[in-house]
Amino acid sequence: MAEPEELMQQLRSKATELLLREEYKESINAYSHFITLCQDQLHKHHEKPDPNNVLKLQKSLCLALSNRAEARCRLREFGAALEDCDEALKIESTHFKTLLCKGKILMNLNRYSMALDCFRTAHLDPQVCNGGSESLNGYLERCKKMEFLSRTGAFDLSDWVLSRFHGKPPELAEYVGQVQIRRSEISGRGLFAAKNIDAGTLLFVSKAIAIERSILGGEELGENAQLNMWKNFIDEVTNLASKCPRTHDLLATLCSGEGENDLEIPDMSLFRSESESSCGISVEKLDRKRILSILDVNSLVENAVAATVLGKNSEYYGIGLWVLACFINHSCVPNARRLHVGDYVLVHASRDVKAGEEITFAYFDVLSPLGERKEMSRRWGFGCGCKRCEFEEGIFSRQEVREIEIGLERGMDTGGTVFRLEEGMRRWMVRGKEKGYLRASFWAAFSEAYGSEKSVKKWSRRIPPVDSVLDSIMEAVGSDERVLKILLDRMKKSGGSGGVVEMEKALKLGRGLYGKAMKKQAMKTLVDLVHEHAIN
Repeated sequence: MAEPEELMQQLRSKATELLLREEYKESINAYSHFITLCQDQLHKHHEKPDPNNVLKLQKSLCLALSNRAEARCRLREFGAALEDCDEALKIESTHFKTLLCKGKILMNLNRYSMALDCFRTAHLDPQVCNGGSESLNGYLERCKKMEFLSRTGAFDLSDWVLSRFHGKPPELAEYVGQVQIRRSEISGRGLFAAKNIDAGTLLFVSKAIAIERSILGGEELGENAQLNMWKNFIDEVTNLASKCPRTHDLLATLCSGEGENDLEIPDMSLFRSESESSCGISVEKLDRKRILSILDVNSLVENAVAATVLGKNSEYYGIGLWVLACFINHSCVPNARRLHVGDYVLVHASRDVKAGEEITFAYFDVLSPLGERKEMSRRWGFGCGCKRCEFEEGIFSRQEVREIEIGLERGMDTGGTVFRLEEGMRRWMVRGKEKGYLRASFWAAFSEAYGSEKSVKKWSRRIPPVDSVLDSIMEAVGSDERVLKILLDRMKKSGGSGGVVEMEKALKLGRGLYGKAMKKQAMKTLVDLVHEHAIN
């Protein structure tokens, strides 16, 4: 018996030293060897019981499993780490170190309620009362907050925004609101509102499966830098999918570019924080080639058209994968935007959304004419058939509209362009949202006409008030920074004479852009930052 005991002692010391030196792979190997020897010894004692030795071996095994779980957690091998914790807790159900480790793993997996149970059980340990763990109270309070946010969606970015993004971004949690995945008339599957939703209402918050960033430095990122980012990104996602069953199952719900209409509808519970690993869908093991195809179709760029990046990340070019956001299709009359904070994306309604209405993003600039949008749609690999595109197919076939487009290309006075278009809409009996569609399509002319003092003086009595134009565009295509900037410029030029009404309009636009995750004063600060060109 002396030889195995000596070897076990050497292995345990070596494994512990490697863990402290943060050499996690080597530590795991050493602990695995120790655990095997320990289990062999327990099996021998099972045949010839020795209560003292059995108790000693069980304690050693429990601690070794707990330490191996810690090392695996550091390598983000969360599935294997959880298995180690569960094995350790079978030996000693209230083992403090294991409960703390399991709680941290569950928090990483966004299973806040289960993590809270671990921390609360650990808190009953006598060593806590004796001052044995200074960190546990911190984990306990943090987990309570995360569980509350995940359950209620009551996020508040106010303090961070008021500080103008100094320090770390606020800690967020994953949250899923009143949305559901269904078959889409636009393409394959889509995300839909489960009830009536007001502009600015949070739809969901999701943490990136993985994200890769590179400093912009005031210039566009070069091709080589983008290729290197893409390789690193694929490597990280592939690695995580091999280590974490839930990550694998989340990836498996996504389309790889083929057979989208044949894919099953995943249960919404998979995207909620307390989900177990199984997605309820039979899937094959994902290889690197399929993962690459999934990422090619579903990856999102942080500073895209329908997104705003807050904080220091606005200085970076970032690409990431946020699974639930991948189910949102494009429309030229989008009703949702996303806010990037750290590694999280907050998706909210950019205008009022009716129950049963599909949630949509703008994949490209929707404040542009039909022809340009068609070309952008072609580059994305689909044809847009939204109500706006269908309506404009008929309008843009008119000779007069083509003449207006040609006039703009040749430098025609923008005030005159707006006048001709508005007169045309009256003759063509264009009403309601359709006016907003066309005004959005000729945004370049409207923004220049209302942004020029000379043009305003010349045409102000013959073209609509800027307020009605901005309102109709916002109703048609949702909030946009450029629309907000026109309003803010107007407020500045008028010396704030519009007062409360104009500020309320600006804040309404702001809620459509950035959601309701901040108080009124913080929204005013953010609106000021937009005007100072401090964002994006």
